Amino acid sequence: MDNRKRTGRYKRLDTIREKRRKQKQKQQLATLLIVGGGVLLVVALIVIVALGGKKTPVITTTPIAITPLSRPQANGLAMGNPNASVRIDVWEDFQCPRCAEFTRDVERKIIDTYIAPGTVYYVFHQFPFIDNQVGGKESKQAANASMCANEQDRFWDYHDILFTNWAGEGEGSFSDKRLTAFAEMLGLDMNAFSSCLKADRHKAEIDKDYQAGYSAGVRGTPSVFVNNVEVSPGFVPTYDQMVQAIEAALAGK
Repeated sequence: MDNRKRTGRYKRLDTIREKRRKQKQKQQLATLLIVGGGVLLVVALIVIVALGGKKTPVITTTPIAITPLSRPQANGLAMGNPNASVRIDVWEDFQCPRCAEFTRDVERKIIDTYIAPGTVYYVFHQFPFIDNQVGGKESKQAANASMCANEQDRFWDYHDILFTNWAGEGEGSFSDKRLTAFAEMLGLDMNAFSSCLKADRHKAEIDKDYQAGYSAGVRGTPSVFVNNVEVSPGFVPTYDQMVQAIEAALAGK
């Protein structure tokens, strides 16, 4: 074979090798892109799942006004005759829907039947625990706001407006903006209220209430005790159950 033919043959082989090399590079690049895309997809799915329970809560409804209820001998977080032989202690979280039901369906009947006549002394305790389950700080801030309202002798009115405007756990019902709007609707001194809310002034009292409840066995809300004995542990007490417990206490049983 002469040099020209040999040279031509070598050139063709070089061209084939070059084509194969480029084709291999393309295949490697395609594989990298597929693998990389898969990794990005997995990461994206992980992020979506992780953020699934952390959406930014938005409540757009106008706060609902309330008509303040009469609470006999209201004094701070308590009402009724402090010298009564029967004492009811209730631990609640303002984000708790069952607490709102208890307030509406049971507490108001107890007020009429036992508190107004001076037979029962009734004390509310803060137990803001739902934040630990859903994130955020709405339970703690609602508790703080209610204590700021208490500085102006309006705890029970603020208690009622909170439960009336609850719209889901961790959904923005008790953002600072709405807590402030509730205070405005009640006609509170807004400079005093806002200063108190911003300073988280009553954290120590709220923490003390929480710890007292936990020590007493409170693990959920509402937890209701009649003369230090829990009524219907693990369940929301009905009015009939409360009547039985109160009557037993009055009878010294």
